[in-house]
Amino acid sequence: MAPRRRSSAESSETRSALLNAAERLMLEAGYAAVSARRVAAEAGVNVALVYYYFANMDALFIALFRRGADRSLESQAKVLASPQPLWGLWELTHHQTSTALTLEFIALANHRKAIRAEIADYSKKFRAMQLETMSALLESYGLDPLTWPPASVILTMWGVSQYLLIEQAFDLDTGHAETIALIEGLITALEGPRRSSPDEFSARDGAPLIGR
Repeated sequence: MAPRRRSSAESSETRSALLNAAERLMLEAGYAAVSARRVAAEAGVNVALVYYYFANMDALFIALFRRGADRSLESQAKVLASPQPLWGLWELTHHQTSTALTLEFIALANHRKAIRAEIADYSKKFRAMQLETMSALLESYGLDPLTWPPASVILTMWGVSQYLLIEQAFDLDTGHAETIALIEGLITALEGPRRSSPDEFSARDGAPLIGR
């Protein structure tokens, strides 16, 4: 009997299930725990389906990264166009699950050149979008670009979020509350208290936030 052909919807659902499984494994046990066999088991399918949808594990990782990075680009564009872009960007960068996945991909890139190339490509897209908005925004707030270089402001926001998460992984939080308060105080001085809900943007779990 000829094998049953899969519908487009069924194929899409299975592929998404595999990507979701890989994402959960990365967040729960780290990228090293992600294998074809474990992804299949997590998704509840036969391991052969992993290679049906992805040529190899690099292809699976790239597909997972692109899915999340595209979501984050959409979220970033939305917050940068919002009435309080600094608040929106800070909340987006401060999203812990997304930052955790980003760190896993960065660690993975040290061992897989294909992942490194993807991160580099998307980082340029994120940074170009950030700089285009931030340069005009900070000037509109009356800040001297020599004193407050837009690129430095962006790197500070992303870098702080990333480093806080690294320390939290070691149960270290000394100075975290004070640092967050410092940054949020500076944002409040420019944009006032946060007015809109954090749900105004789509900080979806598992969306890697590249652009650091």
